[in-house]
Amino acid sequence: MLIPGMCHGGWCFEELTGELRARGHAVHPLTLTGLSERGHLLRGGVNLDTHIQDVTSLLAAENIRDAVLLGHSYGGMVITGAADRAPDRVDALVYLDAMVPGPGDSSWTLVSDQERRCHLDVVETGYAVRPLPFFDPRATPHPLASLLQPLQLTGDLAHIRRRDYVYAAGWDGQSPFTPVYQRLREDPSWRTYALASGHNLMRDAPQDLLKILLQAVDPADGEGPGQP
Repeated sequence: MLIPGMCHGGWCFEELTGELRARGHAVHPLTLTGLSERGHLLRGGVNLDTHIQDVTSLLAAENIRDAVLLGHSYGGMVITGAADRAPDRVDALVYLDAMVPGPGDSSWTLVSDQERRCHLDVVETGYAVRPLPFFDPRATPHPLASLLQPLQLTGDLAHIRRRDYVYAAGWDGQSPFTPVYQRLREDPSWRTYALASGHNLMRDAPQDLLKILLQAVDPADGEGPGQP
């Protein structure tokens, strides 16, 4: 299951979805409530819990087990919560240049002051944050409450078979995810990769990302690309 970052929809995984399906994998690119084609559902009550429920509800409705959840950027908040709330359905987690939250963390607390200033650029209703200028033209406002709500966790995710972190090493300027990558690369319970790409890895490094995902699903495929 592929979870997009802030302001994006499932459409951002179009190429990756096609490649995975061509190899026989069941793939669910998910648009979160209040975004893209689900933008008409945007209201003040759409928060992080809503987005976690988007994932857990699909897992249950499709009776999915042994799922690999990929979260890009803000999507890291969502897949962490979903793995905690549906432990019997999630097998592996892939964080794609993403937040890796602990209990009580929020998107607001995990970003830099520069990103917080961007979070304050809200639409007229006050419900959502405007897309950044360099985002894809299809990007839509993102529910503000989902960025502010702290994540509640009941466990430590020790049940997860595998956790991968894919770091985008080609940011134009300082990446807010560098400290996360540096911390996780020293943790033997994680597999980490650094790709020479900007933050939008799905667009800029789709083939490298495909290799990592195939290896996350089936370790017999060998190690993925990039710096381990």
